[in-house]
Amino acid sequence: MLTANHLSHTYGSGAGAHAALADIDFTVEQGELVSIVGPSGCGKTTLLRTLSGLMRPTGGSVTFHGDEIVEVPTGLAMVFQDYSRSLYPWLTVEDNVRFPLRRLHLPKEELRSRIDEALAAVGLTGHAAKYPGQLSGGMQQRVAIARALAYRPEILLMDEPFASIDAQTREDLEDLVLEVKQRFSMTIIFVTHDIDESVYLADRVVVLSKPPTRVVTILDVPLPGERDQISTKELPEFIRLRGEVARLIRHPRDAQEPVAAAAG
Repeated sequence: MLTANHLSHTYGSGAGAHAALADIDFTVEQGELVSIVGPSGCGKTTLLRTLSGLMRPTGGSVTFHGDEIVEVPTGLAMVFQDYSRSLYPWLTVEDNVRFPLRRLHLPKEELRSRIDEALAAVGLTGHAAKYPGQLSGGMQQRVAIARALAYRPEILLMDEPFASIDAQTREDLEDLVLEVKQRFSMTIIFVTHDIDESVYLADRVVVLSKPPTRVVTILDVPLPGERDQISTKELPEFIRLRGEVARLIRHPRDAQEPVAAAAG
């Protein structure tokens, strides 16, 4: 569905140039969740902005269904890390969810149905008339997710969406992402700095290096489709994978070619 082809990005020029991304290649297949993890400051957000079309790369390209992305494509939605700034504080929960749907010119009945379905999917049915300031951080991020769901994107990009949320709420929202993926057969790219989260959510994990950022390796995650915060994280395979990701972030030269090749 989405492919990064020799993707690179450099900020500035001349002596002040800073290479953030260098020759990144990977693909995202329809219906899978790919998590992207790497060291702090490695350019994960820059990568996501180039994948989404919010920023043009200085080298290489990104294709969506085979067509090069030169602006944000219609079938893409994004959930940002800073939920407090991504919602309009003067709009109710319902109106925040409705806002991006205006460009679709939907019939009134379908518009109502999409909003109700999205709020129900994230557990906010009884909160439609509230304002963001009346909600907890976790609930505000649920509104941001509902807004993306109502748009019915083919692919959902999430930029460290739970980084500012407490541990218990974070686990609840991780499970919500898995439920959304299954319910809507959604393709998701999930950027995170949390190693456990990257493994728990993903079908594949893309491990990035320090800048100039490259793909160290891509790991398949052969965990059961139905996952649980306790039992899944007790599995020997989960423990092995989280250890492997941690090792590759700290010691990227340990990556072996057969591992990367096996990731398709």
